Amino acid sequence: MGLDDVDWRLLELLQTQGRMTFSELGRQVSLSAPATTERVRRLEERGVITGYVATVDVTKLGLPIEAIVRARVRSLDSARFRETILPLPQVVAADHVTGDECWILRVVCASTAELESFVERTQRYGETTTSLVFSSPVRGRSVRKP
Repeated sequence: MGLDDVDWRLLELLQTQGRMTFSELGRQVSLSAPATTERVRRLEERGVITGYVATVDVTKLGLPIEAIVRARVRSLDSARFRETILPLPQVVAADHVTGDECWILRVVCASTAELESFVERTQRYGETTTSLVFSSPVRGRSVRKP
């Protein structure tokens, strides 16, 4: 896959400032705008860059309750869990993992009552453990050159 230092710098910049113009990106990495555009397009074509997103403050959307819900889903219920729980709007991230709990969900809710309802719905597929998030000092950290 071989990325050079310029590719890594472009990735770093785009991960933190995804709306940067090609001209500004080029200035930051000492390339012309057309050369920068070509580099970014190659990274997109290779699947290194998979998309661009806006970062949203969920509390300003009226979703102040954030929780981690760990679920131990019974194997027979796995497909239904994926079809029923993962698409719910409260689920903002989901990881299928090894260990005692096979799913780790990050959810956002408007109230503790909504969280309770979500957890009860999730428990139809197995045991859960829920932790409220106090703060997230590291979130969405950019991938950097090793």
